[in-house]
Amino acid sequence: MKKVKLYDTTLRDGSQAEGISYSVIDKIRIAEELDKIGIHFIEGGWPGSNPKDREFFLKISRSKLRNSQIAAFSMTRRPNISAPHDANLKALLKSKAEVITIVGKTWDFHVTAVLKTTLDENLAMIEDTVGFLAKKGFLVFYDAEHFFDAYKANKNYALKTLTAAQNAGAKAICLCDTNGGFLTSQISSITEEIKNKIGDAEVDLGIHCHNDAGVAIANSLAAVEAGANIVQGTINGYGERCGNADLIPIIANLKTKLKIDCISDFNLKQLTHVSHFVSEISNMRVRSEQPFVGDSAFAHKGGMHINAIMKNPLTYEHIAPSLVGNRRRILVSELGGKTGILLRAKDLCYDLSKEDPQTKKILGLVQSLEHKGFQFEAAEASFQILMKRALKKYKKFFELEGFKVVIEKRLNNRITSEAVIKLKVKGVKEHTAAEGDGPINALDNALRKALKDFYPTLAKMHLSDFKVRVLDEKAGTAARVRVLIQSQDEKDVWSTIGVHENIIEASWQALVDSVEYKLLKDNQ
Repeated sequence: MKKVKLYDTTLRDGSQAEGISYSVIDKIRIAEELDKIGIHFIEGGWPGSNPKDREFFLKISRSKLRNSQIAAFSMTRRPNISAPHDANLKALLKSKAEVITIVGKTWDFHVTAVLKTTLDENLAMIEDTVGFLAKKGFLVFYDAEHFFDAYKANKNYALKTLTAAQNAGAKAICLCDTNGGFLTSQISSITEEIKNKIGDAEVDLGIHCHNDAGVAIANSLAAVEAGANIVQGTINGYGERCGNADLIPIIANLKTKLKIDCISDFNLKQLTHVSHFVSEISNMRVRSEQPFVGDSAFAHKGGMHINAIMKNPLTYEHIAPSLVGNRRRILVSELGGKTGILLRAKDLCYDLSKEDPQTKKILGLVQSLEHKGFQFEAAEASFQILMKRALKKYKKFFELEGFKVVIEKRLNNRITSEAVIKLKVKGVKEHTAAEGDGPINALDNALRKALKDFYPTLAKMHLSDFKVRVLDEKAGTAARVRVLIQSQDEKDVWSTIGVHENIIEASWQALVDSVEYKLLKDNQ
């Protein structure tokens, strides 16, 4: 069986994504998680560029990684400076990394326009840098920046840069589609050409794709089929501009489609967990539509689909969800019919049948609410609460007696929101007030303040996303709005919904469901 090595650059390329900023502790936690699933190489950053990366390399050297080798990244020496005197290369020597990845200019246009040097000097820079590090005992990888553009523009010179790295002692040469603009057929044919030219089993051939044309995953897989045996990418495809190749579906496709060994079957089942873990550490929304590991990857909504999937999952699923640690979801909506209701009831340990009046009652309730604007496939937590209420299996954790929200703009243009709330909890009346960044945040703070002594576990949950959609734009300011709230604790992520003409009331509905779902989980 062909083997492919995985090279993760989430901690460097991934951190260049808009909205992501890792602390040293964040980077260590991600590295340790990647090590657990058997990623071969983890690129930790550029020690010559900033103090944070230097601290990371110092601390990660003390971690007892079992499967992964840590790689440090840098560029070739600067023009007209010897390798031993280059500041970036000096920082690499202190990094304690086992692998050094050097990026070099391959495109003649970049050599003259960006480096402002000669083509011969660039070749010398590549050879001197790789040779200097190889003689120091490092495992040196060479990233051929903009390789596919370079090969198209000046094939002979592009090949000379690879030869310079290979002759100097590089153990892997990685072809980079740095601008992310090449299509799959081009990546495949050029990679195959390079594989035939290198032809040295001792030198690995890698692929590094960006996603600017939306085909980074396909390009990476095509390169593997054309001869590459190292794939670079990031978890969830994080990266600059449109991102890098997403290692999550790449790993899943290598294992389940191409039958290529890259991680163990056991570790394949951790893909969903790792994807969500890195999303959380990165403070990025979990993409429900992400292939293989997203919440919607194996979700079924249409009645015909649901009916078929229950007879044989192969009808509408390309693999078993459990292979990648995911699960099948049957979505409840007006399109799903009674089958969807029955399956969700079964998940909640309620034994219903199509003939049961309760089934018809719940379906009618769902259809009525969806007609008003509710959408339960996006808010499973709200649906669970709805079903429990319909089956008279639900006991409220608190009762609202009333709330008031005040928004005040003061002379200094500072806007403050304050919520006052009255509740009855376990027979005890609570009357609290709290401020917030906005009216919903103030309501959330006031509600938690009133409940914290009765339900301490609420301190472990927080709201992670808040969406508002106007359902009837023609109605103007009187339009009904739908509010979706995503919440999470240390274990789970769940979504709740509210619909009303008043955005505060719609938000309150979703907020209450979110809190009550958390309490239901903790009191099962």
